[in-house]
Amino acid sequence: MNTPATLGELRAIGYSVLPVKEELRRNLIEKLRRKEPIFPGIIGYEDTVIPQIVNAVLAKHDIILLGLRGQAKTRIARALIELLDEWVPIVKGSEINDDPFRPISYAAVQTVREMGDATPLEWVHRSERYGEKLATPDVTIADIIGDIDPLKAAHQRLHYSHEGAIHFGIVPRTNRGIFTINELPDLQPRIQVGLFNLLEERDIQIRGFNIRIPLDVMMVFTANPEDYTNRGNIVTPLKDRIASQILTHYPLTMEHAIAITEQEAWTGRGSQRFGEEGIVIPHYFKEIIEQIAFEARKSEFIDQKSGVSARLSTSAMEALISNAERRSIVNDDEIILPRMTDLVFVTTGVTGKVELVFEGEQEGMAKVARALIGRAVKEIFKKYFPDPLARERMKSALDRYEDRYKKSEAPQAPPTPRKEGEYDGLLDWFAQGNTISLTDTMKFNDYYRELSRVPRLRELTLRHMKIQEANRFEVASAMEFVLDGLHQHSKLAKEEEFGAPEVTYRDMVGSIFSRPKTLPEAEDDDESLRF
Repeated sequence: MNTPATLGELRAIGYSVLPVKEELRRNLIEKLRRKEPIFPGIIGYEDTVIPQIVNAVLAKHDIILLGLRGQAKTRIARALIELLDEWVPIVKGSEINDDPFRPISYAAVQTVREMGDATPLEWVHRSERYGEKLATPDVTIADIIGDIDPLKAAHQRLHYSHEGAIHFGIVPRTNRGIFTINELPDLQPRIQVGLFNLLEERDIQIRGFNIRIPLDVMMVFTANPEDYTNRGNIVTPLKDRIASQILTHYPLTMEHAIAITEQEAWTGRGSQRFGEEGIVIPHYFKEIIEQIAFEARKSEFIDQKSGVSARLSTSAMEALISNAERRSIVNDDEIILPRMTDLVFVTTGVTGKVELVFEGEQEGMAKVARALIGRAVKEIFKKYFPDPLARERMKSALDRYEDRYKKSEAPQAPPTPRKEGEYDGLLDWFAQGNTISLTDTMKFNDYYRELSRVPRLRELTLRHMKIQEANRFEVASAMEFVLDGLHQHSKLAKEEEFGAPEVTYRDMVGSIFSRPKTLPEAEDDDESLRF
């Protein structure tokens, strides 16, 4: 396609330029009519956030996205680019993307006045019509709006109040486009005041000179609600001028959380040796990783005002796969598949993503991270296996019934006891003093042989997990999942030597009388921090 190179050619084809918000609205309507996805790659917001954004664009509003860290606010702002026309014409050499039919900068106005229909054009891609600035305390009004350039004024022999002496800021340079200011509360109040005219009157004024330049910009802001009371404030008149305030949120379902991590995490290492088919991540591991984030978002030890970023799951998954990859390389294995012993290395992806309510000793963050991992394993274990504590609960219910029976004149039938024996053979073996020890670097045959020593463990695993019996790698990893799940339900003791990668499972009662003191955590009586 031959694109017009001059203003005359552009006029000859009947081209018309729309204001940027009208352009966004028109293209959005076309997408809606064609049933196209509006923001591909934004997962979990289909019924909550995206409809609000669509309404804001249809209403030609400026937008502020409010949400905690890691809720895709910046990604949404950048995704708005796709609603712009792919290419638009500007006056060639224009600093602020001047509309050839209605130029606003001094240089473009002079060019069109002198050259008329011969005015040369250039076409700008929509990716160049997006600007972004992270609000920091050192940002000045000159950075955002612009200032008078004394060197330009001197070189061109212009008065300081002359339009030709202006050095444009980053917002004017995004004229006819979208501009985003991230972390708006961090912007100093006096700088926020400088945005008033831009949002309401749609123009800018440089210094105290009587120069007003009408801009055509859609403004998008992002902010963390915690920032309002922690680091800064959005001044009230500015909030009043932002037409649409949209609240974001973390994934509401496990399926959405897994989909986001699969999209963001680097799990396909592209190894020539293993290839894509050589990396296997059982679904329950994906659920455990996501459950860690869910547990953190409701933990009493985590500062919920700061939020728990979705990046936690991404980093944790990458750390999990990396440890499995390291083991496969060292042991010359045929497959990369995580084990429960790898989860201890996931803490590196957790500790930097959360903030404690009370900062304790140096090891406090690691303790909390490992406790969160333990809670996640316990929660996911219940999705696949019968509740190991059901018998205790039933016994408690029977005891309560017996108490009521003694006091009641019209006794009712007692509750039916749950079927016993689900874990009996397995736990009895440990009760006899047997133990098993595992490390994250064990060769597979040794790992599988050690787990197979536990009676009924393999049969129990295959009965409840949807795994092919011939797939020994996945069966072995799931067998360890059973042991760790029983530990999290206080049915087995799990001992980890401090500074060593060995994990030992033993009988819970026996461990009480021979509790090792190699771990600093062993002296912690808080069950919520047991792992």
